[in-house]
Amino acid sequence: MRFFESEIRKMAPEQARFHVVPVPYEKTVSYGGGTKHGPGAIIEASSQLERYDGLSDPGEQGIYTWPAVDCSGKPEKVIDEIAFFVKRILKIKKIPVVLGGEHTVTWGVIKGYLDAGIKDFGVVQIDAHADLRDAYEGDKYSHASVMRRIVEAGVPLVQLGNRAFCEEEREARKKHKVRAFDAIDLVPRGISSISLGKRFPKKVFFTVDVDGIDPSVLPATGTPVPGGLTWYQTLGLFESVAKQRQIIGFDVMEFAPIEGFHVFDFTAALLTYKLMGIVQRCAPAQRS
Repeated sequence: MRFFESEIRKMAPEQARFHVVPVPYEKTVSYGGGTKHGPGAIIEASSQLERYDGLSDPGEQGIYTWPAVDCSGKPEKVIDEIAFFVKRILKIKKIPVVLGGEHTVTWGVIKGYLDAGIKDFGVVQIDAHADLRDAYEGDKYSHASVMRRIVEAGVPLVQLGNRAFCEEEREARKKHKVRAFDAIDLVPRGISSISLGKRFPKKVFFTVDVDGIDPSVLPATGTPVPGGLTWYQTLGLFESVAKQRQIIGFDVMEFAPIEGFHVFDFTAALLTYKLMGIVQRCAPAQRS
């Protein structure tokens, strides 16, 4: 099954700007489960989308869907496998769109960029949680530690919409110079645009944990936290970053389908497609 296969013709990888990579990895979730079913549910629901997203047609630039990453074996093996897929996409100068799976997946994605020799880039994260613990329940590859691995690799980080974090994570922010716009600063005032500042890298990988969105909009995730971003805030924040920097890829993580509630599958698929549309409108098309 391909992302939006009802409307997007099958094409060679070199013809498509957006490369969807399903990663059904779930090993360290600490509350509700089901993220391993997220990528498949998003891809299946995508065929119910409209090609025109309200402002543009991101599908016209081509969408290629890779086979799901093999998530068997130890975390290190899975992370290397994810990195391999991402590096392969970057080699042909296309945009990875990774669908998880638990948030640990993002470390594999970022490792792919580093392995590809892309050094001067930053990460912007939408998430209810900071994910900056050195380890959680003794596991350094926990979904609660993914951003710690990223900043320790020297990648600058900006966090948006956080509202659940511990003292250790507050200290990690200080140590690694993480800039944060927490939910308490964004949501009550309806802020949907931020400034990255002059020193942040010109290239950005954007990671979206769906629990960053308020559960009244998207409750289908393992660790929902009230007080999150609205739908239009989420899109606005992503667009504000895309207007300031070049988005070199993005992911949508931690979606856990709820059986019988296909509205949430559709919402996650629409979010993914809307983000493609923002990338399309805010940056010139990449050419083969």
